[in-house]
Amino acid sequence: MSEITRRKFLPGMAMLPLAGKLLAHADDQPPALRKFAPRLSGREMMRQRYFPNFELITQEGKKVRFYDDLLKDKIVILQMMYADCQGVCPTITANLKRVQKLLKEEITQDVHICSLTTKPEQDTPAKLKEYAKMHGIEDKNWLFLTGDPMEMDRLRHSIGFADPNPEIDKDKLRHSGMIRYGNEPMAIWGTCQGSGKPEWIAQEIGFAIPRNLKRHPKINE
Repeated sequence: MSEITRRKFLPGMAMLPLAGKLLAHADDQPPALRKFAPRLSGREMMRQRYFPNFELITQEGKKVRFYDDLLKDKIVILQMMYADCQGVCPTITANLKRVQKLLKEEITQDVHICSLTTKPEQDTPAKLKEYAKMHGIEDKNWLFLTGDPMEMDRLRHSIGFADPNPEIDKDKLRHSGMIRYGNEPMAIWGTCQGSGKPEWIAQEIGFAIPRNLKRHPKINE
């Protein structure tokens, strides 16, 4: 399967080697518009469009900002889940444990995982902490997050875990099958099936990691 068909992307996002290419069309604007329009980097455009800087709460009760604390300057995996999920959530959580281990062996930079609840009304920090403990997750770079219900729902839609059909969108389990991954500084973002083999998931995420951070540079090339 070709590289372009293997990857799925956040709505409107392209897997680009240089974030600045997002603005390639800007030079087609009339000179009068170019004179007054500020030139934003692809990274900044993505931040403004997709990453609201909402305040969230970790499983330890710590307040953090979605962009400033969880995404900025990081390689990150985003998962939607909820603590009482008996469907795909535990499977994907187990897969991500293996993925995290594989990536630690292959790259020199930390990979951060953010597990965001789709049911903030019931998933308190204590409940998320118990979920993490039940699954043997103690890594400081893996956070389970809750927050204001309205903001959590807006965040879910903003990062692409939503269905255009409102009735389908109400089913929280439907948003738990995919994961998002990204290299925030390079503005590279993609998505893949979270229930796939961990080795395959790790390989997919490898496409967002520059060669100089890989212990084995030929991987994914």
